[in-house]
Amino acid sequence: MKKNISNKELLKYLKSLNFGSGVLDRLKIIYRPVVCPFAELISLVNAGEKVGDVGCGSGQFCLLLSRFASPSAVYGIEINERLVSNAESLFKKYGSANFQFELFDGIHFPDKIGEMDIIFLNDVLHHVPKNAQERFIRDLIKKMKPGARFVLKDIDGGKPLVYMNKLHDLIFAGEIGNELTSSKAKEWLENNNLIITEFEKKKMYVYHHYTIVAQKP
Repeated sequence: MKKNISNKELLKYLKSLNFGSGVLDRLKIIYRPVVCPFAELISLVNAGEKVGDVGCGSGQFCLLLSRFASPSAVYGIEINERLVSNAESLFKKYGSANFQFELFDGIHFPDKIGEMDIIFLNDVLHHVPKNAQERFIRDLIKKMKPGARFVLKDIDGGKPLVYMNKLHDLIFAGEIGNELTSSKAKEWLENNNLIITEFEKKKMYVYHHYTIVAQKP
Protein backbone atom coordinates (compact mmCIF):
# COMPACT_ATOMS: atom_id res chain seq x y z
CA MET A 1 0.00 0.00 0.00
CA LYS A 2 1.89 3.00 -1.27
CA LYS A 3 -0.77 5.53 -0.31
CA ASN A 4 -2.50 6.24 2.95
CA ILE A 5 -5.59 4.09 2.86
CA SER A 6 -8.09 3.49 5.61
CA ASN A 7 -10.37 0.63 6.52
CA LYS A 8 -13.22 3.07 5.83
CA GLU A 9 -12.05 3.36 2.21
CA LEU A 10 -11.78 -0.42 1.93
CA LEU A 11 -15.32 -0.74 3.29
CA LYS A 12 -16.58 1.78 0.74
CA TYR A 13 -14.97 -0.17 -2.09
CA LEU A 14 -16.43 -3.50 -0.96
CA LYS A 15 -19.88 -1.93 -0.63
CA SER A 16 -19.65 -0.79 -4.26
CA LEU A 17 -19.31 -4.35 -5.57
CA ASN A 18 -22.18 -6.32 -7.02
CA PHE A 19 -21.79 -10.05 -6.51
CA GLY A 20 -24.08 -13.02 -6.19
CA SER A 21 -23.28 -14.69 -2.89
CA GLY A 22 -25.71 -15.46 -0.07
CA VAL A 23 -26.81 -12.75 2.34
CA LEU A 24 -24.59 -13.88 5.22
CA ASP A 25 -21.53 -14.33 2.98
CA ARG A 26 -22.15 -10.88 1.51
CA LEU A 27 -22.25 -9.30 4.97
CA LYS A 28 -19.00 -11.04 5.92
CA ILE A 29 -17.35 -9.86 2.68
CA ILE A 30 -18.42 -6.24 3.00
CA TYR A 31 -18.05 -5.53 6.70
CA ARG A 32 -14.85 -7.37 7.64
CA PRO A 33 -12.74 -4.16 7.46
CA VAL A 34 -14.88 -2.74 10.27
CA VAL A 35 -13.42 -5.19 12.79
CA CYS A 36 -10.14 -6.32 11.17
CA PRO A 37 -7.03 -4.19 10.43
CA PHE A 38 -7.01 -4.91 6.70
CA ALA A 39 -5.37 -1.59 5.81
CA GLU A 40 -2.29 -2.40 7.89
CA LEU A 41 -2.12 -5.92 6.48
CA ILE A 42 -2.35 -4.70 2.89
CA SER A 43 0.52 -2.29 3.54
CA LEU A 44 2.84 -5.26 4.11
CA VAL A 45 2.67 -6.33 0.45
CA ASN A 46 5.12 -4.96 -2.11
CA ALA A 47 4.07 -4.41 -5.71
CA GLY A 48 4.83 -7.41 -7.90
CA GLU A 49 4.91 -9.98 -5.11
CA LYS A 50 3.10 -13.31 -5.21
CA VAL A 51 0.70 -13.46 -2.28
CA GLY A 52 -0.82 -16.50 -0.58
CA ASP A 53 -3.89 -16.39 1.64
CA VAL A 54 -4.51 -19.49 3.77
CA GLY A 55 -8.19 -19.67 4.70
CA CYS A 56 -9.11 -17.07 2.08
CA GLY A 57 -12.86 -17.24 2.69
CA SER A 58 -14.84 -15.56 -0.07
CA GLY A 59 -11.72 -13.82 -1.38
CA GLN A 60 -12.38 -10.26 -0.20
CA PHE A 61 -8.90 -9.81 1.32
CA CYS A 62 -7.27 -11.12 -1.86
CA LEU A 63 -9.44 -8.74 -3.88
CA LEU A 64 -8.38 -5.79 -1.74
CA LEU A 65 -4.75 -6.81 -2.19
CA SER A 66 -5.29 -7.01 -5.94
CA ARG A 67 -6.72 -3.52 -6.06
CA PHE A 68 -4.58 -1.65 -3.52
CA ALA A 69 -1.22 -3.49 -3.34
CA SER A 70 -0.56 -4.49 -6.99
CA PRO A 71 0.71 -8.05 -6.47
CA SER A 72 1.65 -10.07 -9.53
CA ALA A 73 -0.54 -12.96 -8.39
CA VAL A 74 -2.81 -14.03 -5.54
CA TYR A 75 -3.38 -17.59 -4.43
CA GLY A 76 -6.01 -18.58 -1.89
CA ILE A 77 -6.87 -21.89 -0.27
CA GLU A 78 -10.04 -22.57 1.68
CA ILE A 79 -11.75 -25.61 3.23
CA ASN A 80 -15.27 -24.54 2.23
CA GLU A 81 -16.19 -25.22 -1.42
CA ARG A 82 -18.93 -22.57 -1.43
CA LEU A 83 -16.46 -19.90 -0.33
CA VAL A 84 -13.97 -20.98 -3.01
CA SER A 85 -16.76 -20.49 -5.55
CA ASN A 86 -17.51 -17.05 -4.07
CA ALA A 87 -13.84 -16.06 -4.40
CA GLU A 88 -13.61 -17.20 -8.01
CA SER A 89 -16.79 -15.31 -8.93
CA LEU A 90 -15.57 -12.17 -7.18
CA PHE A 91 -12.21 -12.22 -8.98
CA LYS A 92 -13.65 -13.03 -12.40
CA LYS A 93 -15.69 -9.88 -12.14
CA TYR A 94 -13.38 -7.49 -10.26
CA GLY A 95 -9.88 -8.95 -9.92
CA SER A 96 -6.89 -7.18 -11.45
CA ALA A 97 -4.16 -9.73 -10.69
CA ASN A 98 -3.56 -13.32 -11.75
CA PHE A 99 -5.50 -15.48 -9.33
CA GLN A 100 -6.09 -19.05 -8.29
CA PHE A 101 -8.33 -20.40 -5.53
CA GLU A 102 -8.28 -24.03 -4.44
CA LEU A 103 -10.16 -26.28 -2.06
CA PHE A 104 -7.98 -27.24 0.91
CA ASP A 105 -8.45 -30.23 3.21
CA GLY A 106 -7.18 -28.29 6.21
CA ILE A 107 -4.15 -30.54 6.68
CA HIS A 108 -2.07 -31.00 3.53
CA PHE A 109 -0.67 -27.71 2.23
CA PRO A 110 -0.25 -27.56 -1.55
CA ASP A 111 3.21 -27.21 -3.05
CA LYS A 112 2.17 -23.90 -4.63
CA ILE A 113 2.57 -22.31 -1.19
CA GLY A 114 6.30 -22.58 -1.87
CA GLU A 115 6.00 -20.13 -4.78
CA MET A 116 4.63 -17.31 -2.64
CA ASP A 117 6.67 -14.31 -1.49
CA ILE A 118 4.34 -13.51 1.40
CA ILE A 119 1.69 -15.69 3.04
CA PHE A 120 -1.19 -14.50 5.22
CA LEU A 121 -2.99 -16.47 7.90
CA ASN A 122 -5.74 -14.07 8.97
CA ASP A 123 -8.05 -15.17 11.79
CA VAL A 124 -7.70 -18.80 10.76
CA LEU A 125 -5.51 -20.37 13.43
CA HIS A 126 -8.17 -20.10 16.15
CA HIS A 127 -10.47 -22.21 13.96
CA VAL A 128 -7.93 -25.06 13.88
CA PRO A 129 -8.49 -27.74 16.57
CA LYS A 130 -6.36 -26.94 19.61
CA ASN A 131 -4.32 -30.15 19.46
CA ALA A 132 -3.51 -29.56 15.77
CA GLN A 133 -2.56 -25.87 15.83
CA GLU A 134 1.18 -26.21 16.39
CA ARG A 135 1.49 -28.86 13.69
CA PHE A 136 -0.58 -26.68 11.33
CA ILE A 137 1.89 -23.82 11.77
CA ARG A 138 4.91 -26.14 11.43
CA ASP A 139 3.63 -27.76 8.23
CA LEU A 140 2.79 -24.41 6.64
CA ILE A 141 6.24 -23.03 7.40
CA LYS A 142 7.86 -26.15 5.91
CA LYS A 143 6.15 -25.41 2.59
CA MET A 144 7.42 -21.82 2.46
CA LYS A 145 10.46 -20.97 0.39
CA PRO A 146 13.55 -19.38 1.99
CA GLY A 147 13.16 -15.63 2.20
CA ALA A 148 9.36 -15.75 2.17
CA ARG A 149 7.47 -13.79 4.81
CA PHE A 150 4.68 -15.14 6.98
CA VAL A 151 1.99 -12.85 8.40
CA LEU A 152 0.03 -14.31 11.30
CA LYS A 153 -2.97 -12.16 12.28
CA ASP A 154 -5.33 -13.43 14.93
CA ILE A 155 -7.30 -12.60 18.05
CA ASP A 156 -5.30 -12.48 21.28
CA GLY A 157 -6.44 -15.29 23.55
CA GLY A 158 -4.78 -13.59 26.51
CA LYS A 159 -7.32 -10.75 26.66
CA PRO A 160 -10.58 -10.97 28.65
CA LEU A 161 -12.55 -9.69 25.65
CA VAL A 162 -11.57 -12.82 23.73
CA TYR A 163 -15.00 -14.09 24.80
CA MET A 164 -16.60 -11.55 22.48
CA ASN A 165 -14.78 -13.17 19.59
CA LYS A 166 -15.93 -16.58 20.80
CA LEU A 167 -19.51 -15.30 20.71
CA HIS A 168 -18.90 -13.85 17.25
CA ASP A 169 -17.65 -17.22 15.98
CA LEU A 170 -20.52 -19.07 17.60
CA ILE A 171 -23.02 -16.85 15.76
CA PHE A 172 -21.30 -16.66 12.37
CA ALA A 173 -19.34 -19.92 12.21
CA GLY A 174 -21.24 -22.18 14.56
CA GLU A 175 -18.15 -22.97 16.64
CA ILE A 176 -16.07 -21.74 19.57
CA GLY A 177 -12.57 -20.58 18.68
CA ASN A 178 -9.25 -21.77 20.12
CA GLU A 179 -7.44 -18.44 20.40
CA LEU A 180 -3.77 -18.42 21.35
CA THR A 181 -2.06 -15.75 23.37
CA SER A 182 0.07 -13.49 21.20
CA SER A 183 3.18 -14.55 23.13
CA LYS A 184 2.51 -18.25 22.46
CA ALA A 185 1.99 -17.57 18.75
CA LYS A 186 5.27 -15.68 18.61
CA GLU A 187 7.02 -18.52 20.46
CA TRP A 188 5.76 -21.09 17.94
CA LEU A 189 7.06 -19.08 14.99
CA GLU A 190 10.45 -18.68 16.61
CA ASN A 191 10.53 -22.40 17.46
CA ASN A 192 10.19 -23.04 13.73
CA ASN A 193 13.23 -20.86 13.04
CA LEU A 194 11.38 -17.87 11.65
CA ILE A 195 12.85 -14.42 12.25
CA ILE A 196 10.30 -12.01 13.75
CA THR A 197 10.46 -8.64 11.97
CA GLU A 198 7.27 -6.99 13.25
CA PHE A 199 4.99 -7.61 16.20
CA GLU A 200 1.97 -5.34 16.69
CA LYS A 201 -1.26 -5.30 18.66
CA LYS A 202 -4.41 -3.34 17.88
CA LYS A 203 -7.85 -3.14 19.45
CA MET A 204 -10.83 -2.58 17.16
CA TYR A 205 -14.09 -2.32 19.08
CA VAL A 206 -14.08 -5.42 21.33
CA TYR A 207 -11.53 -7.33 19.26
CA HIS A 208 -7.90 -7.47 20.39
CA HIS A 209 -5.79 -8.30 17.32
CA TYR A 210 -2.13 -9.20 17.08
CA THR A 211 -0.09 -9.27 13.90
CA ILE A 212 3.26 -11.02 13.66
CA VAL A 213 5.42 -10.71 10.55
CA ALA A 214 8.21 -13.27 10.32
CA GLN A 215 10.68 -14.33 7.62
CA LYS A 216 12.01 -17.75 6.77
CA PRO A 217 15.82 -17.71 6.58
